[in-house]
Amino acid sequence: MSFGRTSLGSGASGGRSTGGGGQRPMSDINVTPLVDVMLVLLVIFIITAPLMASSIRLDLPRTEGGKTGDVPKSVSVAVDAKGQVFVNDQPVTDDQLSERLAGAAAASRETEVQLRADQTVPYGRIVVLMGIANKAGLGRIGFVTEAPPTPSAR
Repeated sequence: MSFGRTSLGSGASGGRSTGGGGQRPMSDINVTPLVDVMLVLLVIFIITAPLMASSIRLDLPRTEGGKTGDVPKSVSVAVDAKGQVFVNDQPVTDDQLSERLAGAAAASRETEVQLRADQTVPYGRIVVLMGIANKAGLGRIGFVTEAPPTPSAR
């Protein structure tokens, strides 16, 4: 038995035949297209994530009509130009408003707050009143406006 050295091939690469040019085949993965696709997906998710997080609560109409005698309960809240709040035409403070709205919510959670405000009232004041109504348990708020004047027929 002889243990000798055997030649597995020619060349300096230990027996690997590389063809006529002597270049090794490229075995690296090109990740540039992968990075491009991932960046596009990242941008899409960054843009769409805030849109998915917003939740606008809509009370859409139903297909069946309501009964003629079925009038929804409502509480009228008005704010004059000075910021004074009135509930059913009686002046109240914010604490009294909270108590009255909590009482209305205890009677029925479907009670709607009909909010009428002078156009000079700051938006922040309206947001505070909406927060009071929401904290009292009333989530249905309607904004009452006037119809624009119609041109007279001549």
